[in-house]
Amino acid sequence: MKLQKIHRLNGEITVPGDKSISHRSVMFAALAKGTTVVHNFLQGADCLSSIACFESLGVPVENDTAANTVRIHGRGLYGLKAPKSVLDAGNSGTTTRLISGILSAQPFTTILTGDASIQKRPMARIITPLSMMGAHIESQNHNGCAPLIITGAPLHGIAYRSPVASAQVKSAVLLAGLYADSPTSVLEPALSRNHTELMLSAFGADISSTKNDDGSFTASIKPAHELFAQEICVPGDISSAAYFIAAGLLAEHGSITIKNVGINPTRDGILRVCDAMGANIRRENIRTEGSELTADLTITASALKGTVIEGELIPTLIDEIPIIAVLACFADGTTVIRDAQELKVKESNRIDVMVQVLSSMGADIEATDDGMIIHGGKPLHGAVIDSHYDHRVAMSAAIAAINSDGITDIQGADCIRISYPAFFDDLHRLCV
Repeated sequence: MKLQKIHRLNGEITVPGDKSISHRSVMFAALAKGTTVVHNFLQGADCLSSIACFESLGVPVENDTAANTVRIHGRGLYGLKAPKSVLDAGNSGTTTRLISGILSAQPFTTILTGDASIQKRPMARIITPLSMMGAHIESQNHNGCAPLIITGAPLHGIAYRSPVASAQVKSAVLLAGLYADSPTSVLEPALSRNHTELMLSAFGADISSTKNDDGSFTASIKPAHELFAQEICVPGDISSAAYFIAAGLLAEHGSITIKNVGINPTRDGILRVCDAMGANIRRENIRTEGSELTADLTITASALKGTVIEGELIPTLIDEIPIIAVLACFADGTTVIRDAQELKVKESNRIDVMVQVLSSMGADIEATDDGMIIHGGKPLHGAVIDSHYDHRVAMSAAIAAINSDGITDIQGADCIRISYPAFFDDLHRLCV
């Protein structure tokens, strides 16, 4: 994909449904009694992998791709069937980790795998707590990664202290806790995204979250007898909106409005960083749909300044750090990103890859052990970019490209189908 500088962006778009919520809607609905209808479902490759896995487990799913509406005919907590072949989670870490919690309690053995990227991503972080609950999980290659061999077993409740604030780890343990013989809790050093807590509660689970005196958070769940089908409207994904937030702030002319964006406080770190950088973003029509806070965002060009991003803010914007790094390149002053070691175990090592990408375009940027330092204000130029088949790298590079001199060639840009299949269509629409 070749891109060059765009001086004006103007118009209104609606970004795809939230990826995290779309995944969970399929999984929780599969375990519920009755038919769940999900509107504005993300038709990205990762979420389709979740559908495929649960269909293999005997769950009927009707996916109206034209209407972005999915009907899941739940089989109840104990109604899943042994798959006839290996479950393939594709490129989806969310699918792999969350479904492992569910499979740990089933009366059959499953082999769970994914693509080459998934087979390099760390799964010991879920194997450890699930094994503490009594699960039988083995890394087939004995390297702590997929393929995983999961043999269902009776589970018991535990109180698990997670070393990292990870919604995927927390969710895997809480989902296993639905089947345990006593309550299960997960303590994490900071509050990670809480879609699991909100949605499981709506489905009828007895689940709670509390802030502890030391600033940590504990999510607790009691064993469940039954979950109940829901009607779900998925808000627009703020992680997808982030690219057009950046595009609107950096454009020389115009204004962009993004409709129906989820602004859950555990996900809105990108907005808080933009505020700290001096961005002009109006939040309008703020409302709650289901359990999720949403708003329309109007973005206009702004003179940005550097900032420091660290600590409890990191879990609220971990997926947005690549595009924040792009914003920092055009800001006045220095931006420092700390406490973001988690970036090293995403679809790519996003610290090293984003430093490579932006350095090749002329940015003054350096990697650190847990983040990066960006000295802004240096003009960028076109380059040949290796996306490393990472959708967030590819889209971040695209926003950098339309604000740089010359032509940028993003190789492997089709990886955006993982989370935002219509990204380039929406970008073109705003240019027109």
